Amino acid sequence: MDIHIVAGKLEEQVDDVLVRFGEGKASEVLIEPAPVGSEARFLLTIGLGEEAKVDLEVIREATGVALASARGLKISSMSMALPSLDEFPVDELAQAVHEALLLATYSYNEFKKMSEAKLKLSSINLIVDRKQLATATKGFNRAGVLISGVSLARDLVNQPPNNLHPEALVDVARKIAKNSHDQISVKILDEAACAKLGMGSYLAVGAGSEFPSKFIHLTYTPKNKSKQSFAIVGKGITFDSGGLSLKPADAMMTMKCDMGGAAAVLGLFSVMTDLAPKVTVHGIIAAAENMPSGKAMRPGDIVTAMNGKTIEILNTDAEGRLTLADALCYAVTLEPTAVVDLATLTGACVVALGEEIAGLMSTDEDLAVDLLAAADRAGEKLWEMPLPPRYRSLIESDVADLRNIATSRYGGSLTAGLFLQEFVGTTPWAHLDIAGPAFAERPMSSYLGKGGTGYAVRTLAEWLSQLR
Repeated sequence: MDIHIVAGKLEEQVDDVLVRFGEGKASEVLIEPAPVGSEARFLLTIGLGEEAKVDLEVIREATGVALASARGLKISSMSMALPSLDEFPVDELAQAVHEALLLATYSYNEFKKMSEAKLKLSSINLIVDRKQLATATKGFNRAGVLISGVSLARDLVNQPPNNLHPEALVDVARKIAKNSHDQISVKILDEAACAKLGMGSYLAVGAGSEFPSKFIHLTYTPKNKSKQSFAIVGKGITFDSGGLSLKPADAMMTMKCDMGGAAAVLGLFSVMTDLAPKVTVHGIIAAAENMPSGKAMRPGDIVTAMNGKTIEILNTDAEGRLTLADALCYAVTLEPTAVVDLATLTGACVVALGEEIAGLMSTDEDLAVDLLAAADRAGEKLWEMPLPPRYRSLIESDVADLRNIATSRYGGSLTAGLFLQEFVGTTPWAHLDIAGPAFAERPMSSYLGKGGTGYAVRTLAEWLSQLR
């Protein structure tokens, strides 16, 4: 679909549908014939609700509603006036509207045979005042960059698992580095190299798969040398069968999404040189496939992580934390200013927060505040959860330093966070449990449909842009 930003007045446009934002309940739609003298067929007015409650997410939602309404009229082109709201800079408004349009028009059709072509919306113009065009274009273009990264993450999550295995993630990482004009380097560790580093926890997870595990380390270096560096670790389980603790069949249907954290890291790095943060950024992925076989890890096995801590594996379906344990240890050796990990880690987080909200746990208050603020600006829902020290005893093993599942069935997302905390030492750290919003089994909003969502790409991009 072609989406452009154009200077002028809405009533001057010749597209089939004209769209404006106005009074009325939030996302309420009024469809009228186009004004006399206009070459358009319809005029749509989309309500924004009470003025005091309008924020950029309200505008994204209204934009998604406008697009869906226009499509329902079976037209081929539309023009949309940028909302006029004094409390928001025009570049932020243009960015929010363009983000929603791009996210709403995303589709994954690589393996779908398309039916006979029908009349469909193929052209959208975003109309702005001529005096505001230059400023609005900056926000419009930033949205294009961001959603390019989000779309890559969505494509990766939506890939079938017989196509996307650890080596496939390596190929994507190498392509990103190749296209970065030497600002991004990539280092790939095979299983032998990981074994030399003592990554027994990570390597145990992929032992049952025919596809070798691959450890990916991307590094973005800003053009002006920075004293700060940050590590972003993404869980990269390309398919999770549960291993010998086999999942029920229904629970496996969406387990291609268990690399949503890795997808977000790759999506972010694919646009990193355009975003141009002023700090060094490391992207780390311990990619593996969790499958049952005669070589698979067993309940009762004890493995040793890179920092020397031993882990009793009591459920092979709690595998993500085993890969993240060594990935976090590796990240800490880089001596970053802070580490952030994101993972489709626990169903317990989905029970606690629902499908649309990710959980945040952190050892550093400032880091948590910054990430929450970035998520709010990006329009991605994030909620802080505790790391209760008293719950630490629930992950203590009788025969090893730790156990990979807690002794209590309650508070599973919190005990998983406490488990990960064991591998970051004193480095400021935040954990994002994205099990809910990384994959949508129903539409998440008016502009975000089913399948991979690319959750956290926008939040992390916003966060990095504030660092100096």
